[in-house]
Amino acid sequence: MNVSLSLALNDDHLDASQETQQRQLSIAVTAVNETGSGTGTRNAPLNLCLILDHSGSMSGRPLITVKEAAQSLVDRLSSGDRISVVAFDHHAKVLIPNQPVEDPEQIKTLIQRLEPKGGTAIDDGMKLGIEELAVGKQGTISQAFLLTDGENEHGNNQRCQQFAELAASYNITLNTLGFGSHWNEDVLEGIADAGGGSLSFIEKPDNVLDVFNHLFTRIETVSLTNAHFLISLGPRVRLANLKPVAQVTPETVELSMTEEGDLAVIRLGDLMTKMHRTVLANLYIDQLPAGRQTIATVQVRYDNPALGQTGLLSETIPVELTVTDSYQPTTNPEVQQNILALAKYRQTQIAETKLQAGDRAGAATMLQMAANTALQMGDENGATILQGSATQLQKGEELSERDRKKTRIVSKTTLQAPS
Repeated sequence: MNVSLSLALNDDHLDASQETQQRQLSIAVTAVNETGSGTGTRNAPLNLCLILDHSGSMSGRPLITVKEAAQSLVDRLSSGDRISVVAFDHHAKVLIPNQPVEDPEQIKTLIQRLEPKGGTAIDDGMKLGIEELAVGKQGTISQAFLLTDGENEHGNNQRCQQFAELAASYNITLNTLGFGSHWNEDVLEGIADAGGGSLSFIEKPDNVLDVFNHLFTRIETVSLTNAHFLISLGPRVRLANLKPVAQVTPETVELSMTEEGDLAVIRLGDLMTKMHRTVLANLYIDQLPAGRQTIATVQVRYDNPALGQTGLLSETIPVELTVTDSYQPTTNPEVQQNILALAKYRQTQIAETKLQAGDRAGAATMLQMAANTALQMGDENGATILQGSATQLQKGEELSERDRKKTRIVSKTTLQAPS
């Protein structure tokens, strides 16, 4: 396996007469097989941990459907894969220790024994889940499904964030699944973003199997892990001081940046064969002489768990633009789509902040802007949800917990039309 790396500026022409200009650099990467095709499946065993809430509020249909969905994932695992299951209420326990999938029926029998009881301590479940994944991490793709239907009433939310960051440092990916309407979107989004995974919303029990299968299908395409962008900037180029980088596909995530010598380093996590990870970098470029100029270079550093290889490097790709005395804008439509995706997310974030501060009118205005941005993108489903939330606020109505969660989800990604 190796990687495919593509770069594009929102406008690859620069005005030679301007002292400073701003450009958005789109960087997209995907895993490919040795023939260069982006298709195929993972090339390393999967090391999967299910971290499942079985608190009293999961009683009845919710826990029944979660157990059925968990058992369906066991059926999709191969004999070379590994599985562990952690169950948590106000405490956590290891239901199934990390082990190869040698007896799927026995594993499913143990999952079936889960019964609802107690409260909710998400961080305790995360701690045990990370420990179990660490047992089978060598040479595998390590992923967790963390499902909860409630607030972390018996736990510590800051501890959840710390565990998510710890998991990322161990090259373990955390995916979060919020069940129903009473979970905390800030907590689960924070875990997924820091843990390099995705946030999913399960509105009702009948959706559990579809959401589990959709997420599993995604992680089956992971082939490379621990990926980082290494960006070297030219002497007259700098990254913006505030929020300089953000991922925009497969979901929108604000990213942090570190430095290694003269390199700006951005962690991505897993690389998939059927889905790009795309990052936008906000650049400021000081005046340059006319002609074709290289303003930066980009490289990917990654691991190949199937071969036990770490710190692999892609080829280095230059970022070039043309500086001209007779400047005419040349907008790149694909990069513009990425800019709109990030704008939709940030507009929704501002709306939520205003709503928390009691500024209902301001929140409605920002959600209206986000809906318009979604329409510009062609994201009609997202626009409908965002517009609906804006309209409710304009009427003086409160947003329900369900509405808040759907608004958060559509701010981060483009929803597919219902089947």
